[in-house]
Amino acid sequence: MQSDDVKIVKTDVGAKDGQNKCPKCGATDISLNVNTGKLRCNFCRHEFSPEQVTGLENDITKLQGEVIGSGAQNIAPDTKDIITLKCSSCGAEVVIDTASALQAKCHWCRNTLSINAQIPNGTIPDAVLPFKISKEEARTQIKAFVKKRKFFAHPKFKEEFTTENIMGVYFPYMMVDINAHAYLSGEGEHLIRSYARRSGNSTQMYYDADVYHVEREFDIAIDDLTIESSKDKLNKVQTDKTNNVINAIMPFDTENCVKFNANFLKGYTSERRDTNTDELSKIVESQAKDVARFAANDSLKQYDRGVAWQRQDFSMKGRQWVSAYFPVWLYSYQQVSGNKKVLHYVAVNARTKETMGSVPIHMPKLIGISVLVEILGIFLMLFVDFDYNYLFLTLGFIFFFIMFAKYRNASARHEHEKDTKTSLTNLRKVDQYKMKRTGLRNPKIAGANNTSVGPQNIGNNILNSVIDSNLITSTIKDINDKSGGK
Repeated sequence: MQSDDVKIVKTDVGAKDGQNKCPKCGATDISLNVNTGKLRCNFCRHEFSPEQVTGLENDITKLQGEVIGSGAQNIAPDTKDIITLKCSSCGAEVVIDTASALQAKCHWCRNTLSINAQIPNGTIPDAVLPFKISKEEARTQIKAFVKKRKFFAHPKFKEEFTTENIMGVYFPYMMVDINAHAYLSGEGEHLIRSYARRSGNSTQMYYDADVYHVEREFDIAIDDLTIESSKDKLNKVQTDKTNNVINAIMPFDTENCVKFNANFLKGYTSERRDTNTDELSKIVESQAKDVARFAANDSLKQYDRGVAWQRQDFSMKGRQWVSAYFPVWLYSYQQVSGNKKVLHYVAVNARTKETMGSVPIHMPKLIGISVLVEILGIFLMLFVDFDYNYLFLTLGFIFFFIMFAKYRNASARHEHEKDTKTSLTNLRKVDQYKMKRTGLRNPKIAGANNTSVGPQNIGNNILNSVIDSNLITSTIKDINDKSGGK
């Protein structure tokens, strides 16, 4: 249940189920024109602008308490997905299963009937961001992405790859506005000089730095912090799906969202929200702290060795939740290896063309060439006069992980800490000189965390991705079996 002290803003005022008619000719066959962002009558070709979302607080600095758009309210588990509408043209009854569609054609008069009024099952959001990139443009982006990864791509994938099956999908998100206060306290270091000292055959770099006690205190308005509101897409560490690449195509131009209208979904699929605000609160708070910490960095540029925050206080004065559908062009390919299945995605932001994906790797080829690179590294170590020639021994491993990262992109994510729009006011700064430190070996201050993000479960690192998927082990076993164990 939603708490009683939460303010609910009704965002579907005036929304009616049934026929959405063209204001010029009255036809109900209406869809999105991606070139203009307007709704277009497919009968008379008249175009009209979508409605804007109203009733929400636009000045984030005035937010107090919890404000929730009516489309972001808690999902009622007993809500019926099947809705029956009566066609206003012929009187026939039309059944719509809202779990899979929000429109249907009357089987008698062929008029389109739509579900626009919000129902508490997560299917009707407060806002929608219409598709802007056409299918052809998305196909070009996906082809270019895959082309750069053809060399180590699995042969079966290369044989079966086609962009004919890409789909336009509206994914559910929460946009969160936050009015907050932040206080940070710690130490910062400014580099005075760096120098090298030689000991035997090795050289060590040293650093001298001035140390300051640093404080930053400010009010911050965070605009449209964007979080996935699908449980499946929130899980970015699944070994059978590459969900993180969908997260990585953010940000979206959220300022261009409009009031939800089922006609925007015509020709596309959608995935309904299945999370509530209380389930997303911890993620929102963690990411909001990251955003505030990074926002302070604009006032810390003199500390080129970084800042180690020892105290970080973050308090929210107000928060506003708005549910929305955002557009994505999605290519998917299921890689099957024995009993293991991995669903690879290549996703295109259907507003900005930002593209990210995962391509199945031909592991025998990658391992084989990595071994050749390692042999070259051994050769260089033996015959090249270099203080750190032992590093050549890592060339094969470095090559493997760079290529694996390029093809799988397991660490790709949305950089919410940098991409989210913010405004700082009432900034108070303390920069108090403490001491000088000399002979430091680390190029950064110990405990530097002003450019770190909190634990987000945003994805496995490259090594864990390889280990978890057992790719190396299974490949070596296959090679060994084919060679008769020799």
